[in-house]
Amino acid sequence: MKQIVLLLSFTVMFSLSVQGQRISTLWDELTASEFTEGVQKAEGVCLVPIGVVEKHGQHLPLGTDVLMVREISRRAAEKEYCIVFPYYYGGQNFVATPQPGAIAYSAELLFKMLDETCREIARNGMKKIILVNGHGGNNFFLPFFCQAQMESPRDYVVYWLTPSADEETQKKIRAMRKTTTGGHADEMESSNMMAAFPNLVKIDRATRESGDNQKLSILGELTGLRWFAQFPNHYAGDAKDANAAIGELSIESTATELAKLIKAVKADKATPNLQEEYFKKNQSPLETKPR
Repeated sequence: MKQIVLLLSFTVMFSLSVQGQRISTLWDELTASEFTEGVQKAEGVCLVPIGVVEKHGQHLPLGTDVLMVREISRRAAEKEYCIVFPYYYGGQNFVATPQPGAIAYSAELLFKMLDETCREIARNGMKKIILVNGHGGNNFFLPFFCQAQMESPRDYVVYWLTPSADEETQKKIRAMRKTTTGGHADEMESSNMMAAFPNLVKIDRATRESGDNQKLSILGELTGLRWFAQFPNHYAGDAKDANAAIGELSIESTATELAKLIKAVKADKATPNLQEEYFKKNQSPLETKPR
């Protein structure tokens, strides 16, 4: 009898622990039934971390942007639950193609793929989509994509941002850094990767190529060649002094700031209502009254 009671107690405790288990924030790790639960728990918010596959000096992996922006998104979603879309590397990346390993889709496909991805996310019940940018080449693409959402009615809203640490943390980081310039595979980005993916960083190779602005063509900097004219090695800065302490500080603060946005987007009723109003007035502009 004692053994039966113990067995029943264990079964009940195990059942309760499974039911109380925190489900994953990652879309690709959820089962179908967990996904349904996750959408409700996320209050319809989905993060799409967007990077690219490209060279990051000789010391960081090609997937640095994708890996890092998804890690930041994952940490943010752990703080303020939402669903994080699988690895997405369909970003604007034409300038990277002279270097080995870069993936650059056509402009038409980039736009169409992201548009259909958002539509599929919305079809799965998430009507608030946050594009989390992890790549400098998307700084013009993503705002334009969001503006183009106004082209035709849709029942979801797309937000976008490039997340960053809070100002106080940025001051601490500036005091800890050895360099003040950079922007790509530099001390800061390398520190982030050392904190999150240390096994993928080969910091001893950071000095094999120059990360200086080489100013190959001043007039070329007024064209699409701007980045190539400045940093033909696809490396901007000096990463040799990177360290994981800076990276952990940066990643954790950035994730915290992103979590605040997730919470704000969950509570945002004004933007969906305004978008609905916009599409109604869009069909009959002569009837639009001043607000």
